Amino acid sequence: MANEIKMYGIANCDTIKKARTWMEKNGVSYVFHDYKKSGISPDKLEEWLLQVDLDVLLNKRGTTFRKLPDMIKENVNETTAIPLMVEHPSMIKRPVLEYEGGIIVGFKGPEYDAAVN
Repeated sequence: MANEIKMYGIANCDTIKKARTWMEKNGVSYVFHDYKKSGISPDKLEEWLLQVDLDVLLNKRGTTFRKLPDMIKENVNETTAIPLMVEHPSMIKRPVLEYEGGIIVGFKGPEYDAAVN
């Protein structure tokens, strides 16, 4: 990736819009990957899960997750969550910012500032 900053998310998400606005106001160049339109690979999700816990990456508060059958929700783990997130990328918390030092899940201005400067 060599210093490339990549933001993953869904274009029409309010949190993505805030993060993109922050990046632009701070003059930070980045590539945006809309995983609702372009998908997300199981390998990428596995890579992220090596860096953050499933509870950090999986959005359990969203309607997509809440609509799942109780048996699936109660037994979700890394093995079962990856195919769910591939099939329903809206279950991934947004944004996921990849930078040279790792990833940040969610929009946190001070963390973005520390990561990109």
